Amino acid sequence: MKVTLIGYSPEPEKVPGMAAMLTHSKTTPEALYGLPDQQTRKVLEQVMELGHTSVIEHTCFTFAISGVSRSLTHQLVRHRIASYSQQSQRYVNLSDPQYVVPPTITEHAEMAAEYEKTMALIWKQYNSLLKLGIPAEDARYVLPNATCTNILVTMNARELLHFFELRCCLHAQWEIRKLADLMLAEVKQVAPTIFQHAGPACESSGVCPEHKTDCPRYPG
Repeated sequence: MKVTLIGYSPEPEKVPGMAAMLTHSKTTPEALYGLPDQQTRKVLEQVMELGHTSVIEHTCFTFAISGVSRSLTHQLVRHRIASYSQQSQRYVNLSDPQYVVPPTITEHAEMAAEYEKTMALIWKQYNSLLKLGIPAEDARYVLPNATCTNILVTMNARELLHFFELRCCLHAQWEIRKLADLMLAEVKQVAPTIFQHAGPACESSGVCPEHKTDCPRYPG
């Protein structure tokens, strides 16, 4: 899995801070934009602490994500306030086997070997279908959820906070949790004020919204 933050709104924290100031000011947006970064960042921090997060919707982030499974992207696209562009299994030749192996399978040597055999058989069948002239859009039906894919994702900062609350949780599926952790590390570098408290809900509120008492982070 590789995650790269390839683009984000210019001055990702200044614009939300300016937006927060605008709601309580007679000053024009243009004038507020000229204020020092430190001033607008301080206002942003204040409104974030109060839970007024609508202003951070003005900031967006775009991630290039590669080497993840279709199982992961099926979960990812459920986050609907986002834009996605994914590698097509209809137009891209996937004749070379590329797939994700869950750690729980690699821990069992015998089952891991069977898993590899299964994948080899699947790709043999996939390539046989292509050689018969079956369109890739039909041959892909035999490919598993483990098949690797690449995807471009754009989310605004507010949706990212929600994404991190759900997907950085220890009860999230392992692959998307790994993705969320990597994405969070990327955005913290360019927008530390917005994401300083980002992460699973239990870390920000002290309460597990799912009441998962078997979680080591459970507050009790």
